[in-house]
Amino acid sequence: MIKIYTDGSCRVNPGTGGWAALIIHEDGRHQEVSGSEDKTTNNRMEQIAAIKALEQIPPSAIVTIFSDSNYLVGTMTRGWKRNHNQELWERLDVEVNGRTVYWEWVRGHSGNMGNEFVNDLAAWEAGVRTDRPVLKEFINSQSVLIEDIGQDIPLIAQEDKVLFSHLDVEGNAGMVDIGDKVETNREAIAHGRIVMSPTALSLIDQGDVKKGDVLSVARLAGIMAAKKTADLIPLCHPIPLTHIAVEFHLVQERCSIEITASVRTFSRTGVEMEALMAVSIAALTIYDMAKSVDKTMRIEDIGLKSKRGGKSGDIVLG
Repeated sequence: MIKIYTDGSCRVNPGTGGWAALIIHEDGRHQEVSGSEDKTTNNRMEQIAAIKALEQIPPSAIVTIFSDSNYLVGTMTRGWKRNHNQELWERLDVEVNGRTVYWEWVRGHSGNMGNEFVNDLAAWEAGVRTDRPVLKEFINSQSVLIEDIGQDIPLIAQEDKVLFSHLDVEGNAGMVDIGDKVETNREAIAHGRIVMSPTALSLIDQGDVKKGDVLSVARLAGIMAAKKTADLIPLCHPIPLTHIAVEFHLVQERCSIEITASVRTFSRTGVEMEALMAVSIAALTIYDMAKSVDKTMRIEDIGLKSKRGGKSGDIVLG
């Protein structure tokens, strides 16, 4: 899966504008593309950023585009009316055709490093800022490893090293001491999907899979997995969970089942891992129950959507 972060910026709207994209290839390479345009609009810059990024991607690629533009994502996923910039929509349609493209909205300035970088780069192209951001310098200034851009993995800085919070200065793994933390209400929401054949999706929808009611079993499996997270992930803390919900949405046009898990607690640490575990095991359960029908199923894009509560504050990833 290739990940693309895009953004656009204007001094005034309309006015001089800039666009930028960060492409993270499957082999880990990071590629930047950007440019500017006179007498333009924010919406045009958002469209051009996506077009120019897709032009860099080979045909038949599987791509997820992350954008903080409701206009762009809503138009491409919800069929919003295309009132302006028809030539750009046509160009974008051409680039999307032949590739598998998913669209994900991210909240601007919510701490997503990929989104923050392209925002700064587009602003530089538009003349809103005077210094061009350099990817490695930008990431280092945010205390995030370049390999983890877009992952929002918490890191701590010590002297001239950047360390995972589960490691000490010598690199030894250990459980984080949360004894001094305050108990607060915390929530995490995770998301993922499993893609399958139309036949498998139809059988699951109709309840005709031989092993039984796939979604009911998968829901229970996800709930049980959230409660067992500390038994499976070595450095996770056992947490008293106050709420677990696992929901499914069948998307016929994608031949997929979208999985969302929400977990809540009143504790000293968060429940991101519990939510991610619930989604993962629910997806694996669907796979197990339907694999006799479709052995080509694939599980995709499991990730955190939001977390609330705790010292680090709220994070919303879209």
